Amino acid sequence: MTSHPERISEDGTAVDRTAEITRALGLVRDRLTAACLSAGRSDDVRLLPVTKFFPARDVAILYGLGCRDFGESREQEASAKVDDLAAGFEASPPRWHMIGHLQRNKAKSVARWASSIHSVDSDRLVDALQKAVSKAVDEGARTEPLDVLIQISIDGDVHRGGVEREDLAALADRVASSENLRLSGVMAVPPIDADPEEAFADLAELHGRLVAQHPGATELSAGMTSDLEAAVRHGSTCVRVGTAILGSRPIASPVEPMDHISNN
Repeated sequence: MTSHPERISEDGTAVDRTAEITRALGLVRDRLTAACLSAGRSDDVRLLPVTKFFPARDVAILYGLGCRDFGESREQEASAKVDDLAAGFEASPPRWHMIGHLQRNKAKSVARWASSIHSVDSDRLVDALQKAVSKAVDEGARTEPLDVLIQISIDGDVHRGGVEREDLAALADRVASSENLRLSGVMAVPPIDADPEEAFADLAELHGRLVAQHPGATELSAGMTSDLEAAVRHGSTCVRVGTAILGSRPIASPVEPMDHISNN
Protein backbone atom coordinates (compact mmCIF):
# COMPACT_ATOMS: atom_id res chain seq x y z
CA MET A 1 0.00 0.00 0.00
CA THR A 2 1.40 3.40 -0.87
CA SER A 3 1.97 5.82 1.98
CA HIS A 4 -0.40 8.40 0.44
CA PRO A 5 -3.22 6.61 -1.41
CA GLU A 6 -5.28 8.89 -3.56
CA ARG A 7 -8.80 9.08 -4.87
CA ILE A 8 -10.08 11.10 -7.79
CA SER A 9 -12.60 13.79 -6.93
CA GLU A 10 -15.62 14.70 -9.05
CA ASP A 11 -13.68 17.49 -10.76
CA GLY A 12 -10.92 15.06 -11.75
CA THR A 13 -8.26 16.16 -9.26
CA ALA A 14 -6.32 13.75 -7.07
CA VAL A 15 -7.11 13.79 -3.33
CA ASP A 16 -4.71 12.51 -0.68
CA ARG A 17 -6.99 9.99 1.00
CA THR A 18 -4.84 9.58 4.10
CA ALA A 19 -4.86 13.32 4.77
CA GLU A 20 -8.59 13.51 4.03
CA ILE A 21 -9.48 10.75 6.49
CA THR A 22 -7.05 12.08 9.11
CA ARG A 23 -8.77 15.47 9.11
CA ALA A 24 -12.26 14.02 9.18
CA LEU A 25 -11.50 11.54 11.94
CA GLY A 26 -9.94 14.29 14.04
CA LEU A 27 -13.06 16.41 13.73
CA VAL A 28 -15.33 13.51 14.75
CA ARG A 29 -13.12 12.66 17.72
CA ASP A 30 -13.31 16.31 18.80
CA ARG A 31 -17.11 16.23 18.44
CA LEU A 32 -17.33 13.11 20.56
CA THR A 33 -15.07 14.51 23.27
CA ALA A 34 -17.12 17.71 23.38
CA ALA A 35 -20.36 15.73 23.54
CA CYS A 36 -19.08 13.74 26.51
CA LEU A 37 -17.96 16.89 28.32
CA SER A 38 -21.30 18.59 27.65
CA ALA A 39 -23.14 15.56 29.02
CA GLY A 40 -20.98 15.46 32.14
CA ARG A 41 -19.48 12.14 31.14
CA SER A 42 -15.90 10.98 30.95
CA ASP A 43 -14.60 10.35 27.43
CA ASP A 44 -15.83 6.75 27.57
CA VAL A 45 -17.94 6.42 24.42
CA ARG A 46 -16.48 4.16 21.75
CA LEU A 47 -16.27 5.55 18.24
CA LEU A 48 -17.15 2.86 15.71
CA PRO A 49 -16.16 3.93 12.18
CA VAL A 50 -18.66 2.49 9.73
CA THR A 51 -16.63 1.28 6.76
CA LYS A 52 -19.38 -0.36 4.73
CA PHE A 53 -19.21 0.58 1.03
CA PHE A 54 -15.60 1.75 1.41
CA PRO A 55 -12.50 -0.25 0.43
CA ALA A 56 -10.09 -2.12 2.66
CA ARG A 57 -7.51 0.60 2.01
CA ASP A 58 -9.64 3.07 3.96
CA VAL A 59 -9.86 0.63 6.86
CA ALA A 60 -6.07 0.31 6.81
CA ILE A 61 -5.73 4.10 6.96
CA LEU A 62 -8.08 4.27 9.95
CA TYR A 63 -6.15 1.47 11.63
CA GLY A 64 -2.97 3.49 11.23
CA LEU A 65 -4.76 6.39 12.95
CA GLY A 66 -5.49 4.28 16.01
CA CYS A 67 -8.90 2.78 15.21
CA ARG A 68 -9.35 -0.89 16.06
CA ASP A 69 -13.13 -1.35 15.77
CA PHE A 70 -14.98 -1.20 12.44
CA GLY A 71 -18.64 -1.54 11.51
CA GLU A 72 -19.86 -3.43 8.46
CA SER A 73 -23.38 -4.26 7.29
CA ARG A 74 -23.05 -6.67 4.36
CA GLU A 75 -21.60 -10.12 4.95
CA GLN A 76 -20.00 -10.62 1.54
CA GLU A 77 -18.29 -7.24 1.51
CA ALA A 78 -17.16 -7.56 5.12
CA SER A 79 -15.77 -11.07 4.67
CA ALA A 80 -13.65 -9.87 1.74
CA LYS A 81 -12.21 -7.03 3.82
CA VAL A 82 -11.52 -9.32 6.76
CA ASP A 83 -9.56 -11.65 4.50
CA ASP A 84 -7.69 -8.76 2.85
CA LEU A 85 -6.61 -7.29 6.17
CA ALA A 86 -5.98 -10.45 8.18
CA ALA A 87 -2.36 -10.90 7.16
CA GLY A 88 -1.28 -7.37 7.95
CA PHE A 89 -2.38 -7.05 11.56
CA GLU A 90 -1.79 -10.37 13.33
CA ALA A 91 -0.34 -8.76 16.47
CA SER A 92 -3.42 -6.58 17.08
CA PRO A 93 -6.18 -7.59 14.67
CA PRO A 94 -9.12 -5.31 13.95
CA ARG A 95 -12.38 -5.99 15.75
CA TRP A 96 -15.25 -6.27 13.29
CA HIS A 97 -18.83 -5.41 14.21
CA MET A 98 -21.80 -6.54 12.12
CA ILE A 99 -24.23 -3.63 12.35
CA GLY A 100 -26.65 -4.37 9.51
CA HIS A 101 -29.50 -6.81 9.05
CA LEU A 102 -28.20 -10.37 8.95
CA GLN A 103 -29.88 -13.22 7.13
CA ARG A 104 -29.75 -16.51 8.96
CA ASN A 105 -27.93 -18.23 6.11
CA LYS A 106 -25.03 -15.78 6.58
CA ALA A 107 -24.57 -16.61 10.26
CA LYS A 108 -21.90 -19.23 9.58
CA SER A 109 -19.65 -16.75 7.81
CA VAL A 110 -20.17 -13.90 10.29
CA ALA A 111 -19.48 -16.21 13.23
CA ARG A 112 -15.92 -16.65 11.97
CA TRP A 113 -14.92 -12.99 11.97
CA ALA A 114 -17.32 -10.83 13.97
CA SER A 115 -16.46 -9.56 17.42
CA SER A 116 -20.05 -8.50 17.90
CA ILE A 117 -23.35 -8.16 16.09
CA HIS A 118 -25.54 -5.13 16.79
CA SER A 119 -28.67 -6.17 14.91
CA VAL A 120 -30.15 -9.34 16.43
CA ASP A 121 -33.94 -9.16 16.34
CA SER A 122 -35.43 -12.66 16.25
CA ASP A 123 -35.37 -16.04 17.96
CA ARG A 124 -34.45 -17.74 14.70
CA LEU A 125 -31.41 -15.54 14.21
CA VAL A 126 -30.31 -16.20 17.79
CA ASP A 127 -30.54 -19.94 17.17
CA ALA A 128 -28.64 -19.67 13.87
CA LEU A 129 -25.87 -17.65 15.50
CA GLN A 130 -25.61 -20.01 18.44
CA LYS A 131 -25.18 -22.95 16.09
CA ALA A 132 -22.70 -21.09 13.89
CA VAL A 133 -20.57 -19.80 16.76
CA SER A 134 -20.50 -23.26 18.37
CA LYS A 135 -19.23 -24.71 15.12
CA ALA A 136 -16.63 -21.96 14.73
CA VAL A 137 -15.37 -22.61 18.27
CA ASP A 138 -15.20 -26.37 17.68
CA GLU A 139 -13.22 -25.81 14.48
CA GLY A 140 -10.82 -23.36 16.11
CA ALA A 141 -11.99 -20.40 14.03
CA ARG A 142 -12.76 -18.40 17.17
CA THR A 143 -12.09 -18.68 20.89
CA GLU A 144 -14.49 -16.14 22.38
CA PRO A 145 -18.29 -15.92 22.57
CA LEU A 146 -20.01 -13.59 20.12
CA ASP A 147 -21.19 -10.36 21.73
CA VAL A 148 -24.84 -9.77 20.86
CA LEU A 149 -26.74 -6.50 20.93
CA ILE A 150 -30.48 -6.68 20.39
CA GLN A 151 -31.82 -4.17 17.90
CA ILE A 152 -34.99 -2.49 19.16
CA SER A 153 -37.65 -1.03 16.89
CA ILE A 154 -38.40 2.23 18.67
CA ASP A 155 -41.42 3.06 16.54
CA GLY A 156 -42.74 -0.50 16.22
CA ASP A 157 -42.05 -0.71 12.46
CA VAL A 158 -40.23 -4.05 12.41
CA HIS A 159 -39.86 -3.85 8.63
CA ARG A 160 -37.03 -1.41 9.31
CA GLY A 161 -35.35 -3.95 11.56
CA GLY A 162 -35.56 -4.48 15.29
CA VAL A 163 -37.63 -6.37 17.80
CA GLU A 164 -40.78 -4.82 19.24
CA ARG A 165 -40.33 -3.50 22.74
CA GLU A 166 -42.72 -5.97 24.33
CA ASP A 167 -40.62 -8.84 22.96
CA LEU A 168 -37.27 -7.49 24.15
CA ALA A 169 -37.18 -9.29 27.50
CA ALA A 170 -37.91 -12.73 26.04
CA LEU A 171 -35.35 -12.33 23.28
CA ALA A 172 -32.75 -11.13 25.78
CA ASP A 173 -33.38 -14.22 27.93
CA ARG A 174 -32.89 -16.42 24.87
CA VAL A 175 -29.54 -14.80 24.04
CA ALA A 176 -28.39 -14.95 27.65
CA SER A 177 -29.14 -18.65 27.85
CA SER A 178 -27.15 -19.46 24.68
CA GLU A 179 -23.82 -21.07 25.45
CA ASN A 180 -21.62 -19.23 22.94
CA LEU A 181 -23.43 -15.90 22.78
CA ARG A 182 -22.95 -13.06 25.23
CA LEU A 183 -25.76 -10.55 25.78
CA SER A 184 -24.00 -7.18 25.60
CA GLY A 185 -26.80 -4.65 25.26
CA VAL A 186 -29.08 -2.99 22.74
CA MET A 187 -28.97 -0.97 19.53
CA ALA A 188 -31.48 1.23 17.73
CA VAL A 189 -31.79 3.56 14.76
CA PRO A 190 -34.33 6.35 15.30
CA PRO A 191 -36.92 6.78 12.54
CA ILE A 192 -35.90 9.41 9.99
CA ASP A 193 -38.62 11.85 11.06
CA ALA A 194 -38.22 11.26 14.80
CA ASP A 195 -36.93 13.75 17.35
CA PRO A 196 -33.53 12.26 18.35
CA GLU A 197 -33.85 13.49 21.93
CA GLU A 198 -37.18 11.73 22.39
CA ALA A 199 -36.06 8.59 20.55
CA PHE A 200 -32.85 8.22 22.55
CA ALA A 201 -34.61 8.97 25.83
CA ASP A 202 -37.07 6.19 25.03
CA LEU A 203 -34.21 3.84 24.12
CA ALA A 204 -32.37 4.67 27.34
CA GLU A 205 -35.44 3.74 29.36
CA LEU A 206 -35.77 0.41 27.56
CA HIS A 207 -32.07 -0.25 28.05
CA GLY A 208 -32.37 0.51 31.76
CA ARG A 209 -35.10 -2.11 32.12
CA LEU A 210 -32.92 -4.65 30.35
CA VAL A 211 -29.90 -3.95 32.54
CA ALA A 212 -32.07 -4.43 35.63
CA GLN A 213 -32.67 -8.01 34.47
CA HIS A 214 -29.27 -8.58 32.83
CA PRO A 215 -26.63 -6.44 34.60
CA GLY A 216 -23.96 -7.33 32.06
CA ALA A 217 -25.90 -5.89 29.12
CA THR A 218 -24.41 -2.42 29.49
CA GLU A 219 -23.72 -1.60 25.83
CA LEU A 220 -25.96 1.00 24.23
CA SER A 221 -25.17 1.36 20.53
CA ALA A 222 -26.83 4.59 19.45
CA GLY A 223 -25.98 7.70 17.52
CA MET A 224 -24.62 8.35 14.04
CA THR A 225 -23.16 11.30 12.12
CA SER A 226 -26.21 13.53 12.47
CA ASP A 227 -27.27 12.79 16.04
CA LEU A 228 -24.30 11.52 18.06
CA GLU A 229 -24.49 14.40 20.58
CA ALA A 230 -28.10 13.54 21.47
CA ALA A 231 -27.19 9.86 21.79
CA VAL A 232 -24.32 10.64 24.16
CA ARG A 233 -26.64 12.75 26.33
CA HIS A 234 -28.86 9.72 26.74
CA GLY A 235 -26.18 7.21 27.64
CA SER A 236 -24.82 5.82 24.38
CA THR A 237 -21.66 3.78 24.85
CA CYS A 238 -20.97 3.38 21.12
CA VAL A 239 -21.63 5.80 18.27
CA ARG A 240 -21.59 4.44 14.71
CA VAL A 241 -20.19 7.08 12.36
CA GLY A 242 -19.58 6.65 8.65
CA THR A 243 -20.29 9.73 6.54
CA ALA A 244 -18.51 12.24 8.78
CA ILE A 245 -15.32 10.14 8.65
CA LEU A 246 -15.24 8.61 5.17
CA GLY A 247 -17.52 10.89 3.19
CA SER A 248 -20.63 10.21 1.16
CA ARG A 249 -21.34 6.63 0.17
CA PRO A 250 -19.68 5.67 -3.14
CA ILE A 251 -21.93 4.81 -6.07
CA ALA A 252 -20.41 1.34 -6.13
CA SER A 253 -19.04 -0.68 -3.25
CA PRO A 254 -15.37 -1.25 -4.08
CA VAL A 255 -13.88 -4.34 -2.48
CA GLU A 256 -10.41 -4.25 -3.91
CA PRO A 257 -7.64 -6.77 -3.14
CA MET A 258 -4.72 -5.25 -1.30
CA ASP A 259 -1.36 -6.53 -2.50
CA HIS A 260 0.62 -4.88 0.27
CA ILE A 261 -0.85 -3.99 3.63
CA SER A 262 1.07 -2.15 6.30
CA ASN A 263 -0.01 -1.21 9.80
CA ASN A 264 2.38 1.75 9.94
